[in-house]
Amino acid sequence: MIPTTGILRKRQRTTTTRHPSTAAIANSSFFDINQNRHRSSPTTTTGDTSSLFFNDASTADVILRLFTDVASPSESSHSSVSVDSAPISDLHVYLHSEILRRSKYFSALLSDRWIGNVHPQPQPPEHTSDHELFRLNLGVPPSPGSIQNHLTVLKLLYTNDFPNAVDTASTALDLLPVALELLFEDCVRWCVNHLEAVPWTEEEENRVVNLIPFLSEEESKELVARVSPVGENASEEMLQGLISSAMNNYGNTAFVKAFVGKILRDVSSRETAKRVLEKAFRKSLKTVKQSLEDYSSPVFRGNHKETEAIERLNLHKASTIGKHLLWLVERMIELRVADVAVREWSEQEPFTADLKRAFRDDAWRNIVPGLPAVILRCTSKLAHAVCAGTILASTQVRRKLVEDWLPVLVVCKDNVSPASNKALYLELEETFLQIISTLPMSDAQELLQQCLSFSTRNVEDCPHLVTAFNTWFRRAANPFKLDTPCDQSDT
Repeated sequence: MIPTTGILRKRQRTTTTRHPSTAAIANSSFFDINQNRHRSSPTTTTGDTSSLFFNDASTADVILRLFTDVASPSESSHSSVSVDSAPISDLHVYLHSEILRRSKYFSALLSDRWIGNVHPQPQPPEHTSDHELFRLNLGVPPSPGSIQNHLTVLKLLYTNDFPNAVDTASTALDLLPVALELLFEDCVRWCVNHLEAVPWTEEEENRVVNLIPFLSEEESKELVARVSPVGENASEEMLQGLISSAMNNYGNTAFVKAFVGKILRDVSSRETAKRVLEKAFRKSLKTVKQSLEDYSSPVFRGNHKETEAIERLNLHKASTIGKHLLWLVERMIELRVADVAVREWSEQEPFTADLKRAFRDDAWRNIVPGLPAVILRCTSKLAHAVCAGTILASTQVRRKLVEDWLPVLVVCKDNVSPASNKALYLELEETFLQIISTLPMSDAQELLQQCLSFSTRNVEDCPHLVTAFNTWFRRAANPFKLDTPCDQSDT
């Protein structure tokens, strides 16, 4: 909990009394922090203060009563501090007006404006006695450590030992509200500078954010810059940069992609992750399509070596970006934001035509032997997500997904070694057949006839195909008929 209760209370309780009573002077609550910290000028101390020490009753001309303010909301958790090894929540501290004037708050309390008509001027330290001391009361919030924090700030008025007193962010956050309350500018500046320079825990960051409104714009600008993004779409831009770096800037991308995948899972806005992934998906898909189109229908015509070099370049680009595309598809399915990807994948008739032409050639075998598997894995991931209901696709999307990509599977089975990809082929076959079972019987009839290539010599080795045809014929033999409602006039 940030100990700002005292600050907020003092902002709310201001006085407009022209000649306050002694009790009003003793009350430490009639200055607005934001209005007066930067408007009033400190009273310059005079004389040598090196011989004045904190809590020295023999030379003090001010006695300050520090007490736990029971009017605070946290009344039950009393702050305590030990001066003489005894826990207390109310104590008197002997101080010196010359030192206290370093605080604009005390400087105002001790000025002629407030005390000239209600209290005699403090006598020189060497002539004071306890009954002649100028008395002040300062209530502090009952948060843990509140009195100790006030004592520390009062000591700093004497010592200026900020480096040793403010040694952690937590300490700076404890002392800063007190320094703001007492308008002790040197302490405020040191605490703010310390907070600017060191890391914060999440709890400390929350405390910093809560204290920023009590600082001037100049004081807080570095803290604000640290917790405030530059633009409205900063998270989206950051994710785009991470995805781009994961795909393009590292030799071994597996570990980087795994980390970026975790960031995507943890991001608070699903819509932000969806937009970023969809943008990356479209860009990657466009690159793969263009590379296959350039390979299948080259516009460049030169000598054989130049043509071959360009073909190799296009195939390598398609293979490399295809692997990134597969990773994007997996992330989109994982986050359940792949509906757009499925729809676009089902509208790729020119792309699938280029793939069929490319896979019927032999050039890719020695250049990018893994390209067919990468493309089919993308198809399989999306089709399986549709089949499992992870992505709810319309009838048209489901039909087009099978209609356009089933021929690519058939070409791959005929031209790509089935031994190394047998499991992938079988998985995609089963998924396509299950999707076909969700289509109208007329569409299923047309598409099932294109699945005969799934059959093997031994019928028992292709139970998925047998089941699909049995299901269709069972439905055809027992068509569903909607009973006509009885006419009420017949009853």
